[in-house]
Amino acid sequence: MSGTVKKIADVTFKAGRTIDWEGMAKLLVTDEARKEFSNLRRSFDDVNSQLQTKFSQEPEPINWEYYRKGIGSRLVDMYKEAYESIEIPKFEDTVTPQYKPKFDALLVELKEAEKQSLKESERLEKEVAEVQELKKKLSTMTAEEYFEKHPELKKKFDDEIRNDYWGY
Repeated sequence: MSGTVKKIADVTFKAGRTIDWEGMAKLLVTDEARKEFSNLRRSFDDVNSQLQTKFSQEPEPINWEYYRKGIGSRLVDMYKEAYESIEIPKFEDTVTPQYKPKFDALLVELKEAEKQSLKESERLEKEVAEVQELKKKLSTMTAEEYFEKHPELKKKFDDEIRNDYWGY
């Protein structure tokens, strides 16, 4: 087996140990997303296990003497010569250089989207807190207290009264 395939198998195995599967699973909200995520993890584990078992082991050397005794020396020597003349080409990665810049650009875009999402989440949490506070105080709140928090409504009502507009 070539050293490149073994290196790929080792890197994949190490990557599987460094992925925070539980952390990512906590971020999922819907049952469908959890199902898809478990399918992804199962597929990753299957591929990782195949890489570790099939491709990380060196093949057993051929016992040419065993075959010489049963078949004959001339035919085995011919096969041995043909076997040893086989040259397995090394894997040359031509895809990664093409997609690495695109991937890096997507990572930058992802970070920006994450920042915007966190800002929006923070804004929405504040809004929810304000609405919950208003909900608690609504039964005991006076109109003056409400208009202190919402001066634009006070101005609107004052304008309607001044203009003798009563909504009908």
